[in-house]
Amino acid sequence: MRTRIDIKSWVGIVVSIFFMVLLFRKIDFDQLILALAAVDYRYILLAVASTFTSYFLRAVRWHYLLIPEKRISLSSLYPATIIGYMANNLLPARLGEFVRAFVLAQREGLQTPTVFASLVIDRLFDGFTVLLILLFTLFTLRLPQGLSDASAVLRTGGIVTFVLYAGVVFFLFLLKNQTMRTLAWMAILLKPLPQKISDRIIPLLGSFIGGIRMSSKGGHITAVLVSSLAVWIFCVIPVDLVLQGFGIHLPVAASMFILVLLVFAVMVPASPGFIGTYHYACFKGLSAFGIAETTAVSIALVLHAIGFFPVIIAGLYHLWKNKISLKGLRHAGSQQKS
Repeated sequence: MRTRIDIKSWVGIVVSIFFMVLLFRKIDFDQLILALAAVDYRYILLAVASTFTSYFLRAVRWHYLLIPEKRISLSSLYPATIIGYMANNLLPARLGEFVRAFVLAQREGLQTPTVFASLVIDRLFDGFTVLLILLFTLFTLRLPQGLSDASAVLRTGGIVTFVLYAGVVFFLFLLKNQTMRTLAWMAILLKPLPQKISDRIIPLLGSFIGGIRMSSKGGHITAVLVSSLAVWIFCVIPVDLVLQGFGIHLPVAASMFILVLLVFAVMVPASPGFIGTYHYACFKGLSAFGIAETTAVSIALVLHAIGFFPVIIAGLYHLWKNKISLKGLRHAGSQQKS
């Protein structure tokens, strides 16, 4: 298992290097420094505040998703959320969600599979909200000439994402309502693999589906839906604020368009923190609106930095406060994933 994780890590590093080379091969670094120096950093500070607001709103949504198990205060949910996002930036194999589930489970005395099950639902709400943003963007934003390829990519990505999420929802529905039959089908599908894999996955799925429970109260469901929308509004705002910090004024739909590109970009295997794929997608989206290459790269660097460095600092603080080591966190996350 260790070898597999290491191979995936190296593949991610190679992918990140490839995209960073593509990004910087034609850039004048003197102009890049000048562009970064000319930014109005008051907008950047507001963008950082907006980013942390989105993390807080994720904790609020998580609270309502976990209500059937336990009423958990935001003083527990918010630090676990920050630590999870920090882990995605620092640890390989995208261990952040597993780390997030582990930290909260340990703190609140819950079963980790149960907490992780709530995060699967959490991500499904994210996926469908992003699809709504994509639809809104494609129907309201008049894309510049030359952006037809990007538009086609977004449409294809939207269809693939919808099919993927719909498939996951259908599988979870079957697993929840026809548990034994679905597990029997899974055992048949896993037969070509070594027996020890099937022996581990089948009980894990059974434990996992037992943890998927949502409150049926209208107020709780409404809170989940509203917080999901609010989370992504506060993900769009930093993009718009950074553009204004560089003196660029585009419609809000353009910021939404760039955000969707970034969401699809971070799905591509890369090094921790989505280095390279994130920057290149942002650069291409901005260039399509006629923004100069050097400025586009500068914006990509600043946008990534906003979501990278502040959450690492905050995450390390919460680790220190809760007396958790980064090494122990990586080990725990790897164990949960394997």
